[in-house]
Amino acid sequence: MDISSAADASDRRVRRAGYLLGFAMGGFFDGILLHQILQWHHLLSAIQTGILGDLRVQVAVDGLFHALMYVLAAAGLGVLFRLRGSSPAVSLRPLWPAFWMGFGAWHIVDAVFSHWVTGIHRIRMDSDMPLFWDVAWLGVFGLVPFFFGWRGRSKGGGSMGSGHVAIGLLIVVLGGAAAANLFPLRGDNGTTIVALRTDASAAGLLQALDGTEARIVWTDRAGGVWVVRNLSFRQSFALYGSGALYVSGTTAPAGCSVWLQTTGQRPAFSTQRQAAPI
Repeated sequence: MDISSAADASDRRVRRAGYLLGFAMGGFFDGILLHQILQWHHLLSAIQTGILGDLRVQVAVDGLFHALMYVLAAAGLGVLFRLRGSSPAVSLRPLWPAFWMGFGAWHIVDAVFSHWVTGIHRIRMDSDMPLFWDVAWLGVFGLVPFFFGWRGRSKGGGSMGSGHVAIGLLIVVLGGAAAANLFPLRGDNGTTIVALRTDASAAGLLQALDGTEARIVWTDRAGGVWVVRNLSFRQSFALYGSGALYVSGTTAPAGCSVWLQTTGQRPAFSTQRQAAPI
């Protein structure tokens, strides 16, 4: 293979790595920002019945989605790793346009497949105008990055300097998003989130709460996730012995569970003999 053909083959492999990394980062950006920080939707938010309508299953599916993005990112890094020491030396100029094309492609695929073909979720599940949010998100985070990358590719790879700045800004945004999810900007609102194991019963939880000052303010349809107020740390920690899989604030910073708010528009269920409003 002559030098020119070898360089062309290397460029194709670099672009392949860029597509994979960009697509994966698009998925991470979507999942971290929309699923966890803003909590506008889960991957399967529009499914409200059956096992897929269970909140615990929907959170687990979000986790599987992120795991898939890790696999794609690892595949892209693997392509770059195999190019080390190539002769002639490999140029990374084609990487950044391909990265932004992959980043935009994720949001384009998500909009078409998830929002409109299957309808498994919309950008904002609580909006009266979901199409507006779908189209706006598609334009800003899908079409603009994709055509930005396409333009750079047509110019032979674009500027390395601008590419480094762009990817640096994306890393800062993703890192800040993860930090904000782990340590939310507002404090605890007095609620404790309890997720039960699949083999645990709600009766065990209610028995553990009996005789305490705890008040149950919300539970999902399947009775697997509960929101409770007025629990001390000792009482919260003791719930693990009654079938709890996760109790917010007992083993780690509360993370996304702190963002839950109660509106006060519906009465609370109390473990006391006389119910009291929230």
